[in-house]
Amino acid sequence: MKATVKWTDGRQFVAESGSGHSVVIDGPPDHGGRDTGPRPMEMLLMGMGACTSFDVLEILEKSRAPVTDCVASIEAERADSVPSVFTRIHIHFTVSGQGLKEKQVKRAVELSADKYCSASIMLAQGGVEVTHAFTIVEE
Repeated sequence: MKATVKWTDGRQFVAESGSGHSVVIDGPPDHGGRDTGPRPMEMLLMGMGACTSFDVLEILEKSRAPVTDCVASIEAERADSVPSVFTRIHIHFTVSGQGLKEKQVKRAVELSADKYCSASIMLAQGGVEVTHAFTIVEE
């Protein structure tokens, strides 16, 4: 896996993935940025959320669960001192569908957390307290 990150100006960068997709990453104006994109640590958090959501959906679809929507709401706390690493991350899934079984959703979330989500498992192994919860919405 590869990526490039090119500085444009101020604290703005254009990151390009090895698969050819680009995203603007920027800092706040009080740190020399123009606020034109997410902050680097926000990208890390969003990437982890997408990684675990990918797993949860794939597991539910393989078990033929009738999912119509899945939203991962993520809250993180960071250390007060430099480096201000993540210390705690909580992911709450809101999974919608018709006749979803709690056991299926719970299993999907647990498998992602414990076995499949490389991003959240890597952060947890690095000392971040990562917790998960879910709510099922009947549609």
